[in-house]
Amino acid sequence: MLLANQLRYFGRRDSRYVTSILNSPSFWSLSKTVASVPTLETSINKRERRRLFSLLSASGMDANPTCALVLSGKTVAENETAKLLKRSDTLKLPDDTKISVLLHSERDKPLEENGFQIDLYLNALSTDTFGRFLIWSPRIPSTQDVISHNFSNLPLGAVCVADVQFKGRGRSKNVWESPLGCLMFSFTIQMEDGCIVPLLQYVISLAITEAIKDICDKEGLPYIDLKIKWPNDLYVNDQKVGGILCTSTYRSKKFNVTAGIGLNVDNDKPSTYLNGALTNLSSTPYKFRKEDILAFFFNKFERLYDVFINQGFQALEELYYQTWLHSGQRVIVREKKEDQVVENVVTIQGLTSSGYLLAVGDDNQMCELHPDGNSLDFFKGLIKSKLV
Repeated sequence: MLLANQLRYFGRRDSRYVTSILNSPSFWSLSKTVASVPTLETSINKRERRRLFSLLSASGMDANPTCALVLSGKTVAENETAKLLKRSDTLKLPDDTKISVLLHSERDKPLEENGFQIDLYLNALSTDTFGRFLIWSPRIPSTQDVISHNFSNLPLGAVCVADVQFKGRGRSKNVWESPLGCLMFSFTIQMEDGCIVPLLQYVISLAITEAIKDICDKEGLPYIDLKIKWPNDLYVNDQKVGGILCTSTYRSKKFNVTAGIGLNVDNDKPSTYLNGALTNLSSTPYKFRKEDILAFFFNKFERLYDVFINQGFQALEELYYQTWLHSGQRVIVREKKEDQVVENVVTIQGLTSSGYLLAVGDDNQMCELHPDGNSLDFFKGLIKSKLV
């Protein structure tokens, strides 16, 4: 059973997907240009680099800008993949949005003073799979689109992160512009068991809260009271600071899941943010950095995901319930009886095996709670169904 409004299947087949990456020689090598006599080829490459640097610096100033993507990897293997993707001109965006691709190794210096620091992130990353191949953009329509549109051509665990996205995607197809200071990223996951795919968002939520704890422990900071609001929101002091969106396609007997996360790290609008919460707790000059949060997230997620796949979500439930907001919460639910809709009060106990809310009524009858699919707040549109 799949959670309504949480998992979406896309049946269309995009002809722009490329099933293999061309293995032709690279059109240039940076090492060959060092201490060498200038040639036509190196002149072209220098012009190309200046053009891409210009695109990155000017991104967002144009009404219909070309989106610049910077590719990088943790090791030589991932960097070779980056070179192949650039060489084959494989990466695409919806609506034929123009893109230009640059390798991180081609950058002489950071292009954005306050932009995502790739080396800082990669140095803090200690995973075997997730987050090792990175796509960064200073400004892009949506990280979710970059990953979902190019899923077949990206390595497992590849992540796209943006400083600003102007067509961010949320629940019920909501679209918004995300400001600077917000950590916005999407990454690839591939799963075989469709029954547990809806539970993935809970593992991701838990990994984020645990990653923030790990950073606090490392830096000697007081814990931020970061909590999970079912099914896919993150809250601090009763205010939303983040959310998770998972979408999926089914292909070749596997679920290709694109997981997207947005987290307010250093932006005070439109809501509260992590560094603001930290300032309220401590006089420390330390500030959460997006690069650390992303690396610590993947370090934690990879371990939790391994437990999830091999032992089931039950092995993570106790830790999850320590972090969510709802144990013992009393909520009003709607139940259809004959031709009337009756409202009752029930108490939330946990999650069912399918990922819905498990609750008990005043008559001790256990029930499962479903969102109605219309309300912006899940807890104002819950529908009750009895458990057999």
